[in-house]
Amino acid sequence: MSQPRIRIIALAAALAFALPPAASLAEDAVKTLRNADVAAPDDTAGQYRLLPDGQPLPRDYVQQPPLVPHKIDGYEVTLNFNRCMDCHSWSRYRETGATKVSLTHFKDRDGGELSNISPRRYFCVQCHTPQTDAKPLVDNTFMRAEGLR
Repeated sequence: MSQPRIRIIALAAALAFALPPAASLAEDAVKTLRNADVAAPDDTAGQYRLLPDGQPLPRDYVQQPPLVPHKIDGYEVTLNFNRCMDCHSWSRYRETGATKVSLTHFKDRDGGELSNISPRRYFCVQCHTPQTDAKPLVDNTFMRAEGLR
């Protein structure tokens, strides 16, 4: 047998013994934070309860976007219409009792003032999410910002 052929056979044998058995690979499958197989369907999606309409929850850090204190199921936010603005626009917030949209939402990338909401801030649920009773997926030691305690 030639020298290169012997090296190839020796390398193949070494790799075969180095690989774990197939059963071991199944045990090491990637898991989600809820300890489920990532390939399995997510049965927990949507299994949380929206908190009842009410006062907004206190913020936990500076510049935190406020959580939405009401249901938003069926709210239309498209390129042509934003249902949130029915209540939160500067022209309607007083009559509806809603929080008005922040001035920061009327600035372009360079800090220039706009007469309408910036396209970067138009889709509200990019930052603002409904309050729920969802439990944290992992334990943490997060503490509110010192100035917010």
